[in-house]
Formats: sequence, structure tokens, C-alpha cells
Amino acid sequence: MKILKIEDNKGLFSFDGSKWTPIDEMDKEHLMNLVNLVLTSSIEMDEYNETNIGNQAHQIIYKSIYEKFITLQSNKEKFKDESERTYLEAIEKYQKYEK
Repeated sequence: MKILKIEDNKGLFSFDGSKWTPIDEMDKEHLMNLVNLVLTSSIEMDEYNETNIGNQAHQIIYKSIYEKFITLQSNKEKFKDESERTYLEAIEKYQKYEK
């Protein structure tokens, strides 16, 4: 599912790949929902290219978010492994009680 795209010289974001919102209207809640999608789903994004975005504010926001999401996506497995190791002891402890 595509969550970031460039269209008509604007950066846009979406949670479902069909309803698109200008990237400069993104708030903290929107960003957290997109982060969750990056971590839990297979997502697509248009590659950042400043010549395709005419609005300078959209350029800055899109570039920043795109780069962070690329990094997050590439480290997804590392984060999962670290969180599993962090809670492994507690999981094993409570599994003993379930038996």
C-alpha cells in the first residue's frame, strides 16, 4: 500500500492508499499512524525528488519523513528482535505460569 506520493507538485500522504491529504496538514497523530503502518505493513512511497515538488514546505516535510521512513523500514527487523530480547525473560516467566 502506498502511503506517500508526489502528485501535482505536492507531497501527499494516505493511510489507505485511496484518500490523500497534503503533507503539510499532517499532525502528530497522523505521523504516529503512518509510523505504525511502516512497522506493521508492506508500504510503498514515491522516492523524494525536489524537482517534482514545487512547494518548498512540502519539499522539506516530504524529504524528512521519507528519509526517516526508509531508515525505519530498513531497521524494522532489528527493532523487532531487540524488543523480543527485551521482553524474553518476562515472556518465559509467564509461560511457565500458564502451564
